Amino acid sequence: MKKRVTVPDVMAAKGVRKLSMLTAYDYPTALWVDRSGIDMILVGDSLAMVVLGQEDTLSVGMTEMLHHTRAVSIGAKRALVVGDMPFLSYQASVEQAVMNGGLFLKEGRSQAVKLEGGARVVPQVKAMVEAGIPVQGHLGLTPQSAAQFGGFKVQGKTAEAAKALIEDAQALAEAGCFSIVLEAIPSPIAAMITEAIPIPTIGIGAGPDCDGQVLVIHDVLGLYDRFTPRFVKKYAKLTDEIDKAITRYREEVESGAFPGPEHAFTIKEEEMDRLKQS
Repeated sequence: MKKRVTVPDVMAAKGVRKLSMLTAYDYPTALWVDRSGIDMILVGDSLAMVVLGQEDTLSVGMTEMLHHTRAVSIGAKRALVVGDMPFLSYQASVEQAVMNGGLFLKEGRSQAVKLEGGARVVPQVKAMVEAGIPVQGHLGLTPQSAAQFGGFKVQGKTAEAAKALIEDAQALAEAGCFSIVLEAIPSPIAAMITEAIPIPTIGIGAGPDCDGQVLVIHDVLGLYDRFTPRFVKKYAKLTDEIDKAITRYREEVESGAFPGPEHAFTIKEEEMDRLKQS
């Protein structure tokens, strides 16, 4: 097994090689992702939508996120595991952010945390980094603030908005973030941000010039069928195969084709005779 990817490894990759990141929410998925050689695993609050069936990411809290992060951390032995801090787990105060960020490392066994926001969360980022908690930032379309944006919309489409994103990225880098996720940002703006800061940018719907890319595992595998964002590339359509397999199972149970003799256990004939005579 290759050595664990570390925060310094991620930072050192900027300008040297592209970084890969995928989400995972449980032990078996973490095993698959880890075996593939992916650099980072994000235990995203997208858990709410793709695993728990909710309409948005706001409905999960620390209990759910720590539970799933711990499961992923058991399965991932090489990838850097990043726990996604859920809504209202860091916004209220610096103290709240440090305590909850620390729980991701202590109880969730992740190696870092991610939080959304720019200049407004700089005090939280600084305090967590000073406490020994590696922090990944998240700018652009930040799902926890989707209501404020009026929905899931591309961000940074005006000169003023783009300038604000660049300044937010610089502020997060200066505060101590080791990388920043850029979501749903015009490619030229993401390229400018990537050039403007000394830490890696991880794009999701932010074009090819970011230092790395992240996607939701269910989108990559074709396991989430509510909608598919424009920036997603499906590398498989496993939902179709799963539907076929489960339907075939039902049909074989109903017809009596399953289980067959090869799926059953036997007992010696003399033991059956003894049983019948008893």
